[in-house]
Amino acid sequence: MSEIHVSNLFHTFGKGTPDALTVLENIDLVFLSGSFNTIVGTSGCGKSTLLKMMAGLYAPTEGSITLNGEEITGTGRDRGMVFQQDAVFPWMTVAKNISYGPRLRGAGKKEQREIEAKWVEIVGLQGFEDRWPRELSGGMRKRVDIGRVYANDPEVLLMDEPFGALDAQTKERMQTDLLDAWRVSKKTVIFVTHDLEEAIFLSDKIIVMSARPGRIRHIEDVSLPRPRTNDMRLESEFINIKRKLWGMLEH
Repeated sequence: MSEIHVSNLFHTFGKGTPDALTVLENIDLVFLSGSFNTIVGTSGCGKSTLLKMMAGLYAPTEGSITLNGEEITGTGRDRGMVFQQDAVFPWMTVAKNISYGPRLRGAGKKEQREIEAKWVEIVGLQGFEDRWPRELSGGMRKRVDIGRVYANDPEVLLMDEPFGALDAQTKERMQTDLLDAWRVSKKTVIFVTHDLEEAIFLSDKIIVMSARPGRIRHIEDVSLPRPRTNDMRLESEFINIKRKLWGMLEH
């Protein structure tokens, strides 16, 4: 069980000052346990701010966010965050990056090796266990990021445009691999992106936000069958969803 509820949430940066900026207004959302959700919207609509609030990095001005009924008041191991810029430790090998969280918690060497082997395989880094981050491509470093977060066994995975800096082919491959990892882990995923095709391909549910101050404009349930394949991107249902959401973001 890993369900997030966002209730009557408002957020204003610098509230009470002349430069106050309201970025989120009247947000009510439910993210079901084990679901894959994306948040889309124009730049500056507050989607990344909302994600960081779920991570506990910001506190809402009004309203609340709960995980399994407990209010989120700060960061915690029950939530893992993946940012757009990779955050691998350059002084650790791929394997040691992945087992960093369990090692910090006192996992024994046998358990560390098991965790490394499991997630190295799932994120597609076999043969690179002993490589240093400087020897890896951007896409491979992102795989290390994802493996490290999953290895820490959070209940919820929060992802802020993690593939935004990758080329188109690498991005599509990473999307497929991310869905494979999600299917194995059964974690709740909340994924911020500006890429509608990415949102449709990945999601059970897409939340469309209005321009600032960000409000919930529309929630799209994606009924495309799983597992998803790249051929689906050319199907009429996929294209129709993209056309519908694009029209919302244009106005």
